[in-house]
Amino acid sequence: MTLPAGIHVKHVIAPEGINRIYRGDCIEVMKSIPSGSVDLIFADPPYNLQLSHKLRRPDQTEVAGVHHDWDQFDDFDAYDLFTHQWLSEARRVLKDNGAIWVIGSYHNIYRLGALLQDAGFWILNDVVWRKTNPMPNFRGTRLANAHETLIWAAKQTTRSGYRFNYRTLKSLNDGLQMRSDWVMPICSGDERCKFADGTTAHPTQKPLALLRRIMMMSTEENDLVLDPFFGTGTTGVVCKQLGRHFIGIEADDDYVELARARIAKTDPLPKDLRNNVPEFERNVRIPFSWLIDHGLLSIGDKLCDKTGKKLAIICADGTLKADNSAGSIHQLAAKMQNLDAANGWIYWYCKNGTPIDNLRRELRESLKNQGIKL
Repeated sequence: MTLPAGIHVKHVIAPEGINRIYRGDCIEVMKSIPSGSVDLIFADPPYNLQLSHKLRRPDQTEVAGVHHDWDQFDDFDAYDLFTHQWLSEARRVLKDNGAIWVIGSYHNIYRLGALLQDAGFWILNDVVWRKTNPMPNFRGTRLANAHETLIWAAKQTTRSGYRFNYRTLKSLNDGLQMRSDWVMPICSGDERCKFADGTTAHPTQKPLALLRRIMMMSTEENDLVLDPFFGTGTTGVVCKQLGRHFIGIEADDDYVELARARIAKTDPLPKDLRNNVPEFERNVRIPFSWLIDHGLLSIGDKLCDKTGKKLAIICADGTLKADNSAGSIHQLAAKMQNLDAANGWIYWYCKNGTPIDNLRRELRESLKNQGIKL
C-alpha cells in the first residue's frame, strides 16, 4: 500500500497498519511511525557501489551487479546525509530497549558504523557473514569478496535491556556459544526471486537463513520489526513464519508486488516448531516501597518471619521497625538472624502467610502487562 498523504501516525502502528508494505521514501514513511513503537530494525541500505561501468566475466557475459537508481549517489557527502536522516528516524521509532541490525559491504559498512555511533547507537557486535558460494573476482585484480558485515547496535548506551536470546543461539550452534562469524550460502535456487522473464529481481536479496537467525536472536513472538529497505520481502517472510509483526518500506513498485506475493504464499510455522528454548528474562528491580505505592502493602502493616514469631512494622519511608531496630527489609532480616547480610524478600511474610516476594512478582507482572517501561 502507498502511505496516504497526511495519514495519522496511529494508523501505521494499529493492527490494520502492521504486517504491510508501505510504498515510498523510507525517511518520509518513518516520520509517520510513532516514537518508541518498534522492537527491532533490520536495514539493508544501498551499498553505494560507485560502479562506473558494467562488470563482465571472462567470456564477456555481463554480471548482474547493482546498477539501479537506488544505489546512485552523487558523492560520499550525499550518501552520508541520506544515512544520517534515515538513522535518525530509525532511532526515534525504536523502543528504548530496541536494537538495529545493519548490513553492508566494504563500500559502505565503515561509513554506516561511524554514522550509527554519531546517531547515538551503542554497537554491540559486528558479525561477518562468510558466504560459502561467493562471486569470484573475474579480473583477478583483488581478493574475492567472500563476506558481508553486519552491525548489531542498541538504541541506548546503557549496555543492557536489549533482547539477546542467548540460549536459542546456543541451541542453533549445537550447544556452543554462537560466534560472530556466520557461514551461510548466498540466496540462490528457488529462493531467489525472479521476474516473469526469468531475470533476477533483486541483486542483493538476502537469504532466509540469515534473517531467521537474526530474528531468533533479537526478537520474541509478536515483536514489531521494521525494515526500511524491504526489497523483495525476506524480512516479512521470516516474520510471518516465526510469529513476528513487520512494517516494510520499499520505493520500487516491482519489488513491492514481488514481496506481497511472496509473503501471501508464506504460511506461519506451527507454534511448537518456532522456538522451544526458553530464555531467562531479566527481572526488573522492584523496590520494597513500590509494594506500598501500588497498594499491595500499607504503612503500619505487620510482617513476620516464616515462623510468625518475629514481627516488624512497615514505616512510611519504606523501612521496617522491630523493637529498637529499624532498617531496610534486608538489614532487618539480617539482624533478626544475627547475620551480616540476608535477603529480605525471602525472609519476610505477610500475616496471612504470603511471602512478600510473591507480591513483588505480582507487581512486576502487572506492570509488564500494562506495557509500563521500567
